Amino acid sequence: MPEAVSRPTLEAVAARAGVSRATVSRVVNGGYGVREPLAERVRRAVAELGYVPNQAARSLVTRRHDAVAVVIAEPETRVFTDPFFALQLRGISKELTAHDNQLVLLLTEGRDDHARVARYLAGGHVDGALVFSLHLDDPLPGLIHDAGVPTVFGGRPGWRDRTGTPVYVDSDNRGGARTAVRHLVSLGRTRIAHLTGALDQTSAVDRLDGYRDATAEGAGAGGPGGTGDPALVVESDFTPAGGERAMRELLDRRPDVDAVFAANDLTALGALRVLRERGLRVPEDVAVVGFDDMLPLAEQSDPPLTTVRQDIERMGRLMARLLLHGTASPDGTASPDDAGPAADAPGPGLILPTTLIRRASA
Repeated sequence: MPEAVSRPTLEAVAARAGVSRATVSRVVNGGYGVREPLAERVRRAVAELGYVPNQAARSLVTRRHDAVAVVIAEPETRVFTDPFFALQLRGISKELTAHDNQLVLLLTEGRDDHARVARYLAGGHVDGALVFSLHLDDPLPGLIHDAGVPTVFGGRPGWRDRTGTPVYVDSDNRGGARTAVRHLVSLGRTRIAHLTGALDQTSAVDRLDGYRDATAEGAGAGGPGGTGDPALVVESDFTPAGGERAMRELLDRRPDVDAVFAANDLTALGALRVLRERGLRVPEDVAVVGFDDMLPLAEQSDPPLTTVRQDIERMGRLMARLLLHGTASPDGTASPDDAGPAADAPGPGLILPTTLIRRASA
C-alpha cells in the first residue's frame, strides 16, 4: 500500500510564519483584526508549505461551505441530451468558479428523489440552491423552503404556495413569442400554427400566450396571421421526438398550414424532419421559427433555423450572481447588469430580453 502523504497543518504554517495558530486561522478564513505585515507573513507561509484549509473545519468558523446546489427537476436522460441544460450549467459554473464556489448537481425524477434532495439541503451541506425546469405540480419549492436555504429559481414561478416571494431569473418568453409570430405575419403567412412546449411549465405557457397575443392582433386588424383556430395549436414537450409527433398531428389536422412557431429549437428540428418526410419545402411551403437559438444546432439545421434568441448561459450566471451576492431577498431590488425587473410576474425577478435571429427557415 502506498504511504499516505502528510498534509501541512495549521500549526506548521504558524511555526513557519512565527505567529499564533489563532492568527493563521483568522487570515486563512478571511477574518479581520490581523495587521497587514503579519497577514502577509501568513500568506507567504501558506504558499511555501502548500497549505490547504480543511473545509469542514473552515465551515465551523465561517459558517459557509463555499458550495451551491444546482437542482434540475428533470431525469438524467433529459438533462444530458438537451443543450439548454448544458448552456445554463456552463453559465452557473463560470460564476461559481469565479467566486471559488463548488457546484453540486442534484437531479430529480420522482418522489424519492424529491425527498433525497430535501434531506441533503436540510443537512447544511451548501450555502444555497439554484433550481430550474420546475413543473407546476412540483413539490420542490415547498421542500426547499422547509430546508431553509437561500434559493434562486430559473424561470418565472407559476405555483401557488406558502414559500413567500421567490427570487428568479427568466427570459421574456411571451414577448419573444410575439416577435416570432409577428415576423411570420410580416411574411404574409395566414395559417400560423404553434407547437407548444410542456404546458406544465411557465415558459411554455408564456410562449403560447405570446402566440395568441400576436395572432389576435392579426385577427383584429383583419390581416394575415389572424386566426383563433384551436386546430393550429398542438401540444408538445420541448423535445425533437415531441416536435415530430406534434408536426404529424398538425399536418393531419390542417394540411394547409403555411407557418409554424415551435416552442423551442429542438421541437422545431423535429418539425423540420416531418416536413421533409411529407415533401414540403421550408420556407416556400411552410415557414418555421424556433425559440432559444441553441448553437450550433440552429445554424446547422436544414435549412438553418430562424429562431428567437435567449441568452441561456447569461441566465445561469445571473442566477448564481443573485445567490452569491446575497440578493435573494424579498425586497425585489436586485437588478445586476442590464436585466430589467419583471413586469407581469410576482416577486423580485429579472427578465432578460430576447432577439429574433433570421436565417433561411423563415
